[in-house]
Amino acid sequence: MFKKHTGFWLFIIKTLFYFAVLLILLYFYGYSGHGQGGFIYNEF
Repeated sequence: MFKKHTGFWLFIIKTLFYFAVLLILLYFYGYSGHGQGGFIYNEF
């Protein structure tokens, strides 16, 4: 019975894993400040 739905649960687990990785990458991208001006522009 479990063997019948193994592919489905594997797909769900992989999807959740890749979604979590994507969220972590987006968090680090926002944390590093790539969307803001660099330090050289802060003094002008």
